[in-house]
Amino acid sequence: MNKYQNIVEKIHASPFKLVIVSSGGGTNAISSLLQVPGASNTILESYIPYSKESMNEFLNSKPDKYCSLDTCLSMAANAYKKSRKIDPQSKSKYLLGISITANLSTTYEKKGDHKFFIVVQSHEYTKYLECYLDKGARTREMEEELITGCVIYLLSESCGLKSDLPEIPEKIKINQINAEKSWKKLFNNQVGYISNIKNTPELIFPGSFNPLHEGHIKMKELAEKKTGMHTTFEICAKNADKPPLTFYEIKRTIDQFQNDESWMLTSAGRFSEKAEMFPNSVFIIGADTLMRVFDEKFYKSYKDMMDHIQRFNDHNINFLVFGRKVNKKFISLDKIKVPEIIEARCTGFEEAIFRDDISSTELRLTKN
Repeated sequence: MNKYQNIVEKIHASPFKLVIVSSGGGTNAISSLLQVPGASNTILESYIPYSKESMNEFLNSKPDKYCSLDTCLSMAANAYKKSRKIDPQSKSKYLLGISITANLSTTYEKKGDHKFFIVVQSHEYTKYLECYLDKGARTREMEEELITGCVIYLLSESCGLKSDLPEIPEKIKINQINAEKSWKKLFNNQVGYISNIKNTPELIFPGSFNPLHEGHIKMKELAEKKTGMHTTFEICAKNADKPPLTFYEIKRTIDQFQNDESWMLTSAGRFSEKAEMFPNSVFIIGADTLMRVFDEKFYKSYKDMMDHIQRFNDHNINFLVFGRKVNKKFISLDKIKVPEIIEARCTGFEEAIFRDDISSTELRLTKN
């Protein structure tokens, strides 16, 4: 008999429904939910993207690391997004996205920690659990059983039920970030963007800022000196092509900014969408990003690309372009083939004025 049968029966009797995804571990947790009658009341869909290629496809991007909190957050955000698409009739408060990623014991000695992460994403909060295990203290089966107990505990809590968190010598960290009202308005498509300022942004710096670093600050200062405008950092929180940001990631990002710095969260993934949302603006952009704006593979066709680019003229958009290292070569504006129809709208900073090869990705990898 499934040791979690009683509590899982209560979960299946609740109004909550979910999409669950696991990688590297946690498949026993999915089985524990599916083995109990009534699972179809709860499980909308389950995914096990076990290979790296499968995970890349699930997230529509290649993560920095496959077993990390950031990857688990993206997995949960995508799972929650799928739950809303699969079951639009259910109230959003009863939908959940759950993710598990783990690095566990196997037939050979693994490099790095034995660890696991679990994230629950709802319309109200992001809750995550992380645990670093003593290497060699348990068999694979014992580690899987521990993950199952933690998943059942978090899921029970989300359904308003009580369950016991497994007791182990190692620390199990649990944290919850609740959504602010304005964030929920953005995700429910009630507003196109939210900001910490009332003025309409004029000089806009789009990015993930994960993390914000000295290179970003130098670009901001040079752009402000060039234009005489005040910079607003723009973070796209929900994107049609990628998992949305979790509430944890939103808070982590905006907490980096100083009190005198302006920021906004938007639903504009493409620069053409940003142009429509903020006409008569100047955008701070890296050369690598501008190259993607002019890359036909990101559009349906060449005509589709040019239609999107024409919107920069239609909405009076200009670009301040900073050089970036691309494939070990420094690329500045003069090395980019800019479509003639908007060539005059792009102003570049020479390498002698700005060059900073620091990368947010490299900083994340160093930190982890």
